[in-house]
Amino acid sequence: MGTPKQFFPHCSYLSSRGMVAISAEYRIKNKHGTTPFECVKDGKSAIRWVRIHSDELGIDSQRIAAGGASAGGQVAAATGTVKSFEESNENIKISSKPNALVLIYPVIDNGPGGYGYSRVRKRWKEFSPMHNINKNTPPTIVFLGTRDSYIPVPTAMKYKSLMENAGVRCDLHLYNGQPHGFCNHPSFKGSSTKYYDKVMTEMNRFLTSLKYLK
Repeated sequence: MGTPKQFFPHCSYLSSRGMVAISAEYRIKNKHGTTPFECVKDGKSAIRWVRIHSDELGIDSQRIAAGGASAGGQVAAATGTVKSFEESNENIKISSKPNALVLIYPVIDNGPGGYGYSRVRKRWKEFSPMHNINKNTPPTIVFLGTRDSYIPVPTAMKYKSLMENAGVRCDLHLYNGQPHGFCNHPSFKGSSTKYYDKVMTEMNRFLTSLKYLK
């Protein structure tokens, strides 16, 4: 499910801070009849497209951040971790890997016991972000509510540990008592200005520390 409109408010804010902000649409099952594998392919294609067109868009091709929430968070995380799922008709010499990741209650473990395993069973090892972390994984920030019914806190803590063991930065921000979807823009049902503002503040600090923002 989902719509790129979910991140229009985030893009508007980041644009006001000086970034070029893009909300990309990827194929989804209930609209296009596709599998999770096409989702990741589309995420990678989006990063590659931005890099190819960086000059005309006024973008630094070595400062491209990818972000998303929930399943979109999995897509973003996969662009920075997994090696497979590249479109065959694209120039794979141009990297589809972003330089930083902003993950909001992301699905990061697709292994046995993780979310979505039954849908990617035969290819989970190459699909799951948690199982493809290495020293080249981009610096990452993760936001998660402690009462998320899809992503357990221990999963996020393990992800952070694996990232740091690989020598890669991973900032984890936990929000006590908050469920899945807690920090959407207030225009979305079940969200609040309080937590949207908190997450955007930490996102701002993270991107500033990487010199993506002033």
